[in-house]
Amino acid sequence: MDMSKIRNIAIIAHVDHGKTTLVDQLFRQSGLFRENQVVSERMMDSMDQERERGITIMAKNGSFKYGDYWINIIDTPGHADFGGQVECVLKMADGVLLLVDAAEGPMPQTYFVLKKALNLHLPIIVVVNKIDRPNARKEWVVDQVFDLMGKLDAPDHILDFPIIYASARDGYALDKEGDKNSGMKPLFEKIIKRIPPPSGKPDETFAMLVSLLQFSSFLGRLAVGKISSGSVKINQDICVTRDGKSLTKARITKIYQFVGNELEQIEEAHAGQVVALAGIEHVTMGETVTDPNAPCVITGPRIDPPTITMNFLPNDSPFSGRSGKFVTSRHIRERLQREMLSDVALDVEDLTDEVGCKVSGRGELHLSVLIEKMRREGYELQVTMPRVIMSEINGKMCEPFEELTIDVAEDVMGSVIENLGPRKGMMLDMRQEYGMVRLIYKIPTRGLLGFRAEFMTLTKGMGTISSIFLKYDEFAGEITKRQNGVLIAMDAGTTASYGLFNLQSRGYLFLGHAEQVYGGQIIGANNREGDLVVNPCKGKKLTNMRAAGSDDALTLTPPVQMSLEKCLAFISDDELVEVVPDAIRLRKKILDENARKKAR
Repeated sequence: MDMSKIRNIAIIAHVDHGKTTLVDQLFRQSGLFRENQVVSERMMDSMDQERERGITIMAKNGSFKYGDYWINIIDTPGHADFGGQVECVLKMADGVLLLVDAAEGPMPQTYFVLKKALNLHLPIIVVVNKIDRPNARKEWVVDQVFDLMGKLDAPDHILDFPIIYASARDGYALDKEGDKNSGMKPLFEKIIKRIPPPSGKPDETFAMLVSLLQFSSFLGRLAVGKISSGSVKINQDICVTRDGKSLTKARITKIYQFVGNELEQIEEAHAGQVVALAGIEHVTMGETVTDPNAPCVITGPRIDPPTITMNFLPNDSPFSGRSGKFVTSRHIRERLQREMLSDVALDVEDLTDEVGCKVSGRGELHLSVLIEKMRREGYELQVTMPRVIMSEINGKMCEPFEELTIDVAEDVMGSVIENLGPRKGMMLDMRQEYGMVRLIYKIPTRGLLGFRAEFMTLTKGMGTISSIFLKYDEFAGEITKRQNGVLIAMDAGTTASYGLFNLQSRGYLFLGHAEQVYGGQIIGANNREGDLVVNPCKGKKLTNMRAAGSDDALTLTPPVQMSLEKCLAFISDDELVEVVPDAIRLRKKILDENARKKAR
């Protein structure tokens, strides 16, 4: 393949600004599919959780042909918790498309991904997306992007960035407003003209930095990356190294290039191409695949450290082993070690004081997606309350802070501000426009734990919230997490309507009628401070006497549905979230009430 005809581009943006939808349109209008071919929406979002949550979690590769040019696309996550994926895959790109919402403008993750792209000196095409929105303000957005690049000290040649105005949903792009609609052609032409071909060295020895890992049930581990120099063939001997000294030898069994979002086998690949290599059993992201006779090392990206940690423990509840296939600590450890291979922002250590693993990640969502993934694969486990990772800087104990950006209607602004006060949030900026308010806060990561679910309740689901790691700063002081106690089941049994009905005045319940419980399981939240041991399985005594009104039907308030994220935000130090394939339960660490009293 002629290297001058290759374009490698990454698509970066804040979450929900339209990256994956834009990729769909590029694929469709490049002629990749037949006219009558049925193509699913958001093709690159292949994970179940990506489709359910409506966000991109894992970075992915795709490609298409436009005229004589082969264009490789790298679709990246837009959520800050998955920023580690962005840091890795940008090494495969020779330029980026920076998508910015025509109404919202640059958001926190826009700052993060743009900073990473500028560190690699990648040329940038700014795509102002969603120009069909009634509240679009295109000129303001372009000014904001320019100001953001100025803050990041972008060089002059990047400050002179080309601009495309687009509606990815409707499938068109314009060089300037008022142009005739010609589909995505202006964007195709801009990519070919403004993104340079890869700067590979075809005459030198083979070298490729592993930027992504994929797994195949037939081929095992696939190392994905851009070939920096030389060429590679099937059955060629190679070695894997990180420092140029420790060499692990292997042989290439298959070579794949990306066509659309599928893999197509090829016999040989050359410098500048983005490929997936099979046959390398022991390889991790950030390592270099190279020629064993003349090995060279490509420096991998620097990955920002994790900020949140929690313990993953084997499930020891009375219901252990009922629905899961993988229940032991060995199973959990092996699964976490495997996850580390494809997620460089994840860190796993063995616990020293108990059986289990300490797992650290970028944020609450990062770890909850991992837990949900394991649950769906048949794993049983228990997890502790999330904690932030503290750091000592210049003799002072410091904690991670984040920049929080909130867009809400003016009528709920007061309740949001009031809620952020006890969480140690410090307002940096407030802008009001068209009945909406944008609030920008500096807040400890601790203060954000559980806030997103509360925010959705405060705004009735009508607000938007996003955050990004800011810096480590001095400890902000204690944050009151939960003032009320919980309702704890007394013994094992099946919940009864009569027992639950009598408990409704004590608090709100997490369980409904005819559900299995065990002693020590948390079934609801108490209205008062302190925990309360109750009997939700209590049934009505049957007699041969009939009193007036005694047979009236009992009316139960629907139980509060606790998602995994809500459970993680709810629990305290002495509680656990039990995660199994068919349920998510809350429990006390010590199940026996007398043992809990002794511990207190």
